[in-house]
Amino acid sequence: MLIRSRRRWEIAERDATPERVYLSSITRRAFLGTTAASVAVIAAGCGGDEAPPAARQPPVPADVLRLYPAALSPRHARLDRRLTAERVAARHNNFYELSEDKERVAEMGAALVLRPWTIEVRGLCVRPGTFDVDALCREIGLEERLYRHRCVEAWSMAVPWTGFALSKLLDKVQPYGGADYVRLVSFHRPSQAPGQRTSRWYPWPYYEALRMDEARNQLAFLATGIYGHPLPVQHGAPIRLVVPWKYGFKSIKSIVRIELVATEPGTFWSDLAPNEYGFAANVDPRVPHPRWSQATERMIGTGERRRTLHYNGYEQEVTHLYARSRSG
Repeated sequence: MLIRSRRRWEIAERDATPERVYLSSITRRAFLGTTAASVAVIAAGCGGDEAPPAARQPPVPADVLRLYPAALSPRHARLDRRLTAERVAARHNNFYELSEDKERVAEMGAALVLRPWTIEVRGLCVRPGTFDVDALCREIGLEERLYRHRCVEAWSMAVPWTGFALSKLLDKVQPYGGADYVRLVSFHRPSQAPGQRTSRWYPWPYYEALRMDEARNQLAFLATGIYGHPLPVQHGAPIRLVVPWKYGFKSIKSIVRIELVATEPGTFWSDLAPNEYGFAANVDPRVPHPRWSQATERMIGTGERRRTLHYNGYEQEVTHLYARSRSG
């Protein structure tokens, strides 16, 4: 007789949101997508004279919109906590290119034109190129994954991302053996991004990096959607990185370029404040931030205080990456 013990990251079936309820709700939300109307709804009540006028957003192509909601990945279908309400996740965002006020990011990002949007992949690879994001979605296909998200500021949420594994894009461009790091760069459009105009002391555009073995880990994900529809601007539309075992600042938003390089590149926050933000940025409750503890975290929306998990609960999937003398 097979006796199966529940893993510590699983929840009891009776506590899970019924599938029919979840799927019906995200199907309705799919029609909102990233249209200007949805941005206006999210931003309603924020106010402020300095908000830029909303851009005339080209619509998400119908065949791409039909990819949402995507099938839920069996490997990433359970969490140890309930999903964060979408309305909460949509109003609590760090995206300094748009605003340093978490609740105003959606409003202040209304001028960012999201289509067409391409990613250039260059450097040490056989097949460098520039790829349209919508075309990548059609070609590679999409899946949904339920992930924990842990911010370095000691708050957390749990969200359903839609997208594809970063390794699938890397396979497409075929990195050379000497490409040991993946550098990612966000957009630089001061005319559309208020924060890039007013916060000139930051070294825009935002940039991040992973080791190649981290980038090829099955958890590393390029997200194009959330809650069953395309990403809205505040979540990093139209494509962002998600690396759930690391603090959230590693999950760079609105990517326009990926560079495959031989040596460890600098990263935005570790270059600005190396005593506070390291390159690895792995979630570790034993290592406090210089200004606060990382032993616990606050779930946004509910205020629930939870014990922080090593590697954000993804030890089984990533511990092997940091064996011996490697950082992490």
